[in-house]
Amino acid sequence: MKLVYNVEDKPQSSQLVVYAFQQVLAIMAATIAVPMIIGNGMSTAAALFGAGVGTLVYILFTQRKSPVFLGSSFAFLGSMSAAFAGAVSVSAGYAGLILGALFAGLVYVVFALIIRSVGVHWVNKLMPPVVIGPTVAIIGLSLAGNAVGDLQVSSATGEHTQWAVLCGLVALAGTMIASTYGKKNVKLIPFIIGILSGYVCAAILTFIGNATGNTALQIVNFSTITALVEDGITLKTFFSVPDFTFLTAAKGLSEIDGGYIATIAVAYIPVAFVVFAEHIADHKNISSIIERDLLSDPGLDRTLMGDGIGSFVGAFFGGCPNTTYGESVACVAITKNASVLTIIVAACECIIISFLAPFVAFIASIPSCVMGGVCMALYGFIAVSGLKMIQRLDLDMNRNLFVISTILISGIGGLSLTFGKVTITSIACALILGIAVNYMLKGDPDPIKPDEERYPKEEDIKE
Repeated sequence: MKLVYNVEDKPQSSQLVVYAFQQVLAIMAATIAVPMIIGNGMSTAAALFGAGVGTLVYILFTQRKSPVFLGSSFAFLGSMSAAFAGAVSVSAGYAGLILGALFAGLVYVVFALIIRSVGVHWVNKLMPPVVIGPTVAIIGLSLAGNAVGDLQVSSATGEHTQWAVLCGLVALAGTMIASTYGKKNVKLIPFIIGILSGYVCAAILTFIGNATGNTALQIVNFSTITALVEDGITLKTFFSVPDFTFLTAAKGLSEIDGGYIATIAVAYIPVAFVVFAEHIADHKNISSIIERDLLSDPGLDRTLMGDGIGSFVGAFFGGCPNTTYGESVACVAITKNASVLTIIVAACECIIISFLAPFVAFIASIPSCVMGGVCMALYGFIAVSGLKMIQRLDLDMNRNLFVISTILISGIGGLSLTFGKVTITSIACALILGIAVNYMLKGDPDPIKPDEERYPKEEDIKE
């Protein structure tokens, strides 16, 4: 892929702020969704702050060589719920969130130390393109239901309506047109254009719906914005400190005992092993996009260190363990902007925005249907990135067909396994099955053929 901005490139300052904000919008919905799902008073602004700080930690450990943003991890939803379920109070549950993130981060650190000792070559042998390609595709395809589900729902009423679909498709169309036909600067911000297009459409329909009493046309939930207006724009309402997790957790430290610590360890540590596989898949994906092997340079040990420690730091402030975001990777692929400086500025913007109530309110008011339309492109690009990894494979060979089909069907079908409080996600199950099938059929010849052997020459076709 020919990049407009490579990893070490530095866009102009005025453009950089806009490019970075696009990354913020790409990761925003998922990042603030986790604390909203968990509840118990968790702050979305704090989660946003934690994502920004965690990303800066990751960038530091990866020596500014990996253009990936870290956001709240959905894989730990069950673990976070267990932290509150096993706690004697909400404040103890907050302490459990930090403790659990520490356990998960330590798993990453141990993996990193082992890899630093034995090397990373075994990863490529264990997960060749025939395994990692369809697994990356599954990461995108498994999110298809989320995108389409959001596309159909009105944020104002919570009902499915064709008008919500219209707004989402306007956002998708704006994104595609800007990315395909826009000039250089426009092509670098297709998601901002798409989201604004969808938001304007949704706002117009909502105003008409409010004026006519037609609930089907009410798409945008302006409650976060109206609440600020009703309170009046003062310094206190404009600038507010997020409810950081460690502040509440400090009150519950005395309530933690050995049994609760064991519960947290059981809830978090096994999930960290599962997320390890997804970490490799994400970095294989971004490596294919920027055409640099991040597992070798800066090294899988550094990416794991950055992810693990960044995850703990994120949870310390926001309660949510972080993970590398496929939305961020897809944003790099679509905009062809792999500048790490863009990611750094995006992280700083997240930190700043978390203190600015009007910005948080505006972003929270973006309708889910608009984000659903944009995510159709984001998740689709993740899937296509995975499929590109297998395009050089010979699909006439049974070994390749069996490995790829096993991964795709188990992943799309949603195969997952639960052992007590530990759930092996569909992506992890698909990857494990793919590795097993590939190993079982390893006696087959080399699956990769030179292009001249795979495709007939043009003169042969004419004859």
